[in-house]
Amino acid sequence: MTRPPGFTGSRVDRADHLRNAPERVAELAASLRARLLRLSGLDPMLDEKGGLGWGSLAEPGEGAELIFLGLDGETPLFAPLTLIRARPNPRAVFGLLETLAPEDAALWGTARSLIEWHNRHRFCANCGTATALFRAGWGRSCPGCQAEHFPRVDPVVIMLAEHDGRVLLGRQPLYPPGRYSALAGFVEPGESIEEAVARELFEEAGIRASNVRYVASQPWPFPGSLMIACIADAASDALTLDANELEDAFWADRAGVIAALAGDADAPFVAPPHFAIAHTLLTHWVAAA
Repeated sequence: MTRPPGFTGSRVDRADHLRNAPERVAELAASLRARLLRLSGLDPMLDEKGGLGWGSLAEPGEGAELIFLGLDGETPLFAPLTLIRARPNPRAVFGLLETLAPEDAALWGTARSLIEWHNRHRFCANCGTATALFRAGWGRSCPGCQAEHFPRVDPVVIMLAEHDGRVLLGRQPLYPPGRYSALAGFVEPGESIEEAVARELFEEAGIRASNVRYVASQPWPFPGSLMIACIADAASDALTLDANELEDAFWADRAGVIAALAGDADAPFVAPPHFAIAHTLLTHWVAAA
């Protein structure tokens, strides 16, 4: 069975109906059952079993701003809203994600995305006034012009171009040695998913693509994207690479992809980590043969 995309599978009830009830959220925060997600900056602190670490809501101190993550059964879960003074390096946490349970990664990813969003939206985009947290941490309101701001995600297409039983893989200079992945890019205003896939493949690799098929999606909390995984047919295998985007690219056959996914030392490339949707996409392509 194909592994679900990373950062999906949270079992927590987000309890949206409580977000506009500050008195009820305050009651939940005062409950002895309430738990606070322990973070080091934006990274998760793990418990002795390798799961997410949880503590008391008294830990961040009186007056600390909290984000209500939802209910785990009868247990209210919160995350601390911390001020980020330097842009974090997301790759620093990738090692932890290799072993973190999928449902834990999904819940932490939600918290991380929300915290980053709050840090980027402390002032109203409409009038410049400092904004205040509301809706239990799922929005910010402006006392100046009464505008309300809500968390957003940025849609990103990530795709495999297929030609003659092979798929196109590329690498960027920041990748670990030997790693190749699917090509990706942000969806632009006025574009459909299919149009974004075709444009990105042409811009980055000179490939004309058609017959775009949706495969799966994934929230990516670095800082807050929605990865939309697709497969498209390439008209030819001739490549013209954009050196500003890609260091290298090649066409991988099914045997090479299978070897890479299995972690074989002789594989032609190192596969993306299992929590990246590029891994899901490659696994899906192999299984669909």
